[in-house]
Amino acid sequence: MAESKSSHPGNPGQHSATLKTINVIQRALSRASSVELTKLERNMSFLATTASVAPFIGLFGTVLGIIRAFTGLGTEGTATTIRAVAPGIAEALIATAAGLFAAIPAVIAYNYFVHQLKEMGSAMDDFSLEFLNLMERTFS
Repeated sequence: MAESKSSHPGNPGQHSATLKTINVIQRALSRASSVELTKLERNMSFLATTASVAPFIGLFGTVLGIIRAFTGLGTEGTATTIRAVAPGIAEALIATAAGLFAAIPAVIAYNYFVHQLKEMGSAMDDFSLEFLNLMERTFS
């Protein structure tokens, strides 16, 4: 306590005012960082949803294609003709491929952007800490 008074002999309240100011700046930096990260994360749910739902949509198309193939077998009357099952199997494979075609890039993009957001958040935290250290050294 005596050290505090000797470092600011003319104005003993200056030290506590400076600490309050630094705390206010710290909260402002933290809030600004949070707001910006929230804005950047806004569309990430679309990528996550696409990555998780697209394979199921492909699977649904696959099931419908297989149903069509079995329906073709039923109307053809024989299990040996490829003409009866080929259109349904083709539909099933196209639906599976479409689901994977949407899901794989979405997963890759989601993981890339999550990594970028973590790095950006870390960089903002580092900046905040460095700025606060500079403020404390300069004004304390």
